[in-house]
Amino acid sequence: MNRLYDAMLAERDHSQVAGLSRFFKTGPGQYGEGDRFLGIKVPVTRKVVRECWKGLSFDELEECVSSEYHELRLAALLALVQIFRHAGPELQRRCVDFYLSHLTYINNWDLVDLSCYELLGAWLLDRDRGLLYDLARDGKTIWEQRIGIVSTMKFIRAGQLDDTYAIAEIFLGKSVPLHDLLQKAVGWLLREAGKRDAGRLLLWLEPRCARMPRTMLRYAVEKFPEAERRRLMAKG
Repeated sequence: MNRLYDAMLAERDHSQVAGLSRFFKTGPGQYGEGDRFLGIKVPVTRKVVRECWKGLSFDELEECVSSEYHELRLAALLALVQIFRHAGPELQRRCVDFYLSHLTYINNWDLVDLSCYELLGAWLLDRDRGLLYDLARDGKTIWEQRIGIVSTMKFIRAGQLDDTYAIAEIFLGKSVPLHDLLQKAVGWLLREAGKRDAGRLLLWLEPRCARMPRTMLRYAVEKFPEAERRRLMAKG
């Protein structure tokens, strides 16, 4: 018996499947091609996880995170984050190892964004962060690369901005066009860094606007005053 699996299946709603499939771009050639849905929205998944995460085994998490159904993968990741938050160092290490060994199943932007910085970012707050640079530079998928930048959200919230800028530089240096979802992620994290120190973001952007992908730049400058935002966009 798998409590999380069974509780999630009990919440399936066929009327929501088509809408979720469109939202997460599951059509031919789209980034979520072939993904399947149970029709469970995120607030419901969070409710189930709150009720089920305590006492879940890694075998139960394995069954859910490797599921063909998107919501079961998300439930497993949210439960893993909860276990990590309430664990000591040894169990936290097991959570991180589990996460990194299942990256192939973390294959859409919500699965990345709702798990990576609360788990991987938190783990690396007082540790070497080279793993994130490796993922950003050499990740096999756009999702692994996205984990590399989005995990730095935890550092930003701790007032540590250096890694966000350094990893953003990695994306600017890539020789192939950046996927739209990577442009948005990098721009988003730069914007978040700018909320902490707008002057530093401005200094970083000034010499780089001309070589930044348009979407990345637009996300990065979103919180600047209108006149400044227009000036920076005009340089792009």
